[in-house]
Amino acid sequence: MNRIKRAHVLFAALAVAMCVPAAGVSSTSALPTTIGKGEGSLNLIEWAAYSDPSFAKPFEKQTGCIIHRKDAGSSNEMVALMRSGGGGGGGQYDLVSASGDASLRLIYGGDVQPVNVKLIPSWKDFLPNFRSPAHNTVKGVHYGVSVQWGPNTLIYNTKLVKPAPTSWGSIYSSKYKGKVTVPNNPIQIADAALYLMKTQSSLGITDPYELNQSQFDAAVNLLKQQRPLIKKYWDLASQEISLFTNHDVVIGAAWPYQTNTLQGANVPVADTIPSEGATGWADTWMLGTKAPHPNCAYLWYKWISTPHVQAQQAIFFGETPVNTKACSEMDTLQAGSCAQYHADAPASYFNTIKFWKTPLADCGNGKSDCMPYSKWQTAWTSVTG
Repeated sequence: MNRIKRAHVLFAALAVAMCVPAAGVSSTSALPTTIGKGEGSLNLIEWAAYSDPSFAKPFEKQTGCIIHRKDAGSSNEMVALMRSGGGGGGGQYDLVSASGDASLRLIYGGDVQPVNVKLIPSWKDFLPNFRSPAHNTVKGVHYGVSVQWGPNTLIYNTKLVKPAPTSWGSIYSSKYKGKVTVPNNPIQIADAALYLMKTQSSLGITDPYELNQSQFDAAVNLLKQQRPLIKKYWDLASQEISLFTNHDVVIGAAWPYQTNTLQGANVPVADTIPSEGATGWADTWMLGTKAPHPNCAYLWYKWISTPHVQAQQAIFFGETPVNTKACSEMDTLQAGSCAQYHADAPASYFNTIKFWKTPLADCGNGKSDCMPYSKWQTAWTSVTG
């Protein structure tokens, strides 16, 4: 399984993937009104195994759309690949399974085109938060279809971390010096900003992804103060699992997958959404501007959005589906998995999660004094060395 080996990390990649070009967004005037016959191929850039044969083979058999996959290990790599062209099986890429830290870069870079969600029957069954989220919808225009999501949780060793932590402050405390791990990811700046938003109101942070210079500096400084506490910045979920298994760390930031895997191996860990809330990731299948197989892409949209396939992918990767009808399917496939992955969470649960979105200079409040993603990348390098 390899979402599992996948990391939502953004270090290393071509410089072109580190900025948001000023190409603007695409017009919706040419949206398709029907889905035609499949062209026989589908070129994907994906988080490893996001089109796993367990649920992709039946799709290929039913539609005749043969999938050509290109696995990517980071959001920067996905952006670079979409801009370089050259899809598997010949031609451009059709779809990319972009996370929220890449999707706006692709939209404003002109790399993806609007999608007619009315052609996706299951879209109406999506959780409201994922029908038109800020990371894939601009001014009411949809640039993709949401697929799976998850929170970034606080994980800890239940025997060595007492009392049970309730705040992100635990990973900034010298109490666990040398025993802390967090993702190797510039978007981690948002986690620091979220903590400061709740604990230092004088900074005036209202959105952890929209930071002016002073707010940004405060978050980066907090991470620099944290640096001596860190055992390792993890790139892959498997690395964090090993760190906890070997007792190299006792507390850190994780996804539910790590917790469930560790608990399944009888490692004494638990996780929580701290009092300050949490950031979260959400993935979107986005349609390339020059997609050579748009009909197969739309057929994939329909397939991957259905309750049963959503449930299959959720359990396979340790993610949470966006389709509300997938919950019962999950419990049929694996008892208790619906609750385990928060697929039945109440609306109030989502209010505690700030989903990733690409930092832009435009703060969304009429000002353009926020730090763009390129600044986040540079600052993260200064933090981690």
